[in-house]
Amino acid sequence: MPDGAFISDDMPVTLEGCATVGELFLHRCREKGDAVAHRDKDMGIWKSFTWRDYFDNSKLVAQGLMELGVQRGEVVSILSEDRREWLYYDMAVMGIGAIASGVYTTDSAKQLAYLVNDSGSTVLFVENDEQLDKYLEVKDDMPGLRHVIVFDRDGLRDFSEDKVIFYDDLIAKGEAAEKAHPKRFEAELEKAQPEDTITLIYTSGTTGPPKGAMISHRNVMFQLSAGMEVLESFAGDEQLCFLPLCHIYERLITVYVQLGVGSTVNFAESVETVFDNLREVSPHTFACVPRVWEKIYSSVQILRSEATGVGRWSMDQAIAAGIAKVKYKEKGEVVPAGVMARFKMWDALVLRNLRRMLGMDRMRRAGSGAAPVSPELLRWFAAIGVPLLEGYGATETSGVASINTSDDNNIGTVGKPMPHTEIKIADSGEILIKGGNVFKGYWNMPEKTSETIQDGWLYTGDVGRIGNDGALTITGRIKDIIITAGGKNITPAELESRLKFSPYISDAVIIGDKRKYLSCLIMIDQENVEKYAQTKAIPFSDYASLCRAPQIVELIGTEVDAVNKDFAQVEQIKKFRLIDILLTAEDDELTPTMKLKRSFVETKHKPLIDSMYGE
Repeated sequence: MPDGAFISDDMPVTLEGCATVGELFLHRCREKGDAVAHRDKDMGIWKSFTWRDYFDNSKLVAQGLMELGVQRGEVVSILSEDRREWLYYDMAVMGIGAIASGVYTTDSAKQLAYLVNDSGSTVLFVENDEQLDKYLEVKDDMPGLRHVIVFDRDGLRDFSEDKVIFYDDLIAKGEAAEKAHPKRFEAELEKAQPEDTITLIYTSGTTGPPKGAMISHRNVMFQLSAGMEVLESFAGDEQLCFLPLCHIYERLITVYVQLGVGSTVNFAESVETVFDNLREVSPHTFACVPRVWEKIYSSVQILRSEATGVGRWSMDQAIAAGIAKVKYKEKGEVVPAGVMARFKMWDALVLRNLRRMLGMDRMRRAGSGAAPVSPELLRWFAAIGVPLLEGYGATETSGVASINTSDDNNIGTVGKPMPHTEIKIADSGEILIKGGNVFKGYWNMPEKTSETIQDGWLYTGDVGRIGNDGALTITGRIKDIIITAGGKNITPAELESRLKFSPYISDAVIIGDKRKYLSCLIMIDQENVEKYAQTKAIPFSDYASLCRAPQIVELIGTEVDAVNKDFAQVEQIKKFRLIDILLTAEDDELTPTMKLKRSFVETKHKPLIDSMYGE
């Protein structure tokens, strides 16, 4: 079947003879046996766990859940940071025909209650005492919850509560059940049907309460099968997991792609240590959000600024050599011998060491998704020898709808449709998608589902265009389009991504709907701006005072002016303000993937916005 051809709903999707994730899990664990499946750190030391460990632990969790009365079709929620046990829970729940639903650890107790009740969860896994406290705060508001299973006993040795049991107690139940009912888990795995819901992925809820997107076995198998056609993946690949497993992006890569190829997943200790872990693991493939790629770029820029004159000159020459090579490749032209020779020289002298320092010396493919990324950032990574490829997708497309590849990388676009996926642009400019990756619908929301999926087409809410080469370009969200007082339609995504290319800007939100000009709220990059302030002897006592320092405001103004030069006058930012509150993933302004929520920011910081318009 040619790329782009549509797979009909009744057409089977298989991988290595497996039609469901359960079959693939069983097949891969049997095939790989004592090969390493996962690594994580314990007391500073990386420890390895095999595919046999993966299966055996998942089986015991599954047996324990069945002893607790969990039935096919019931929902089990997981409230935990990334860890290999998250995957044990996930495979166990899937294996017995139940449905796993992840909860972000940054969610509040009130949000937890909403998600548990909306999904109808009967069991809740929590990682530790901190997450257990959230349950205890709202336990009376979740009457349908029968059991809460706590993994970590630290600080809870003498704790007792009617519905709460501990992970080791669950495993003990599983061991007893396995002796009484051997092979029961394997039998349950084989009962799954391709159209069964495998997981609920809740949307961020920026325009209302979060919605549970139902992802089926078939959706996942479609993604794996299509991905194998365009992306090189090997059993020997090392991966690094650090984005929340509640998000479809990390779930697809860490859980499902690993099953598809038999690779090894390494779990980062935390978001704070991810760059150290990246250097330790040196993965072959690595996918994350633009915020991380921007941070890596800005850290290199700071290192450059602190280097000697010779060091700065050498770095500049190496990057220039890489950019010269990238320009030819972008145009699809053969790189001249002289340009290639210059690149190879600077690669040997500078860039190879830079990649090793970043933990990217083995990186065959890097991916960016979940938010727009600046084309200049993609070119910079290509220049240093890291193939950073941008793709596009959503929870409702089970992760990926279009993607660039190493052999066909259209910088500035999100690539061509995945194999057997159709993408078209509606008269309104909205992107529509059809394929086996389109989700089943929203949990208990048939009306919203019928609005989102019409005649088999997913209405994404995104605006874009398709070039003559077939590559898709995202220009923004329909709900984000700004119509100025003068009637000019502006999509802010490109302007925002250009601003974030600055090492001193972490995020930005363009304002201007029904106003006479564009303005901007900016969140500075704390680490890089603090280093700048210290170098320039600019006094500050905390984050707020740093944002108020006239020299810092002037610094950001210079960055804004540099971006403005590349846009028409009506699209330029006339005024800006710095958000002087240090935001984290626990704050309502940020999504779990560290994107500013436009509507929430506009509401919460309305006085700051009004000050830019003299209101």
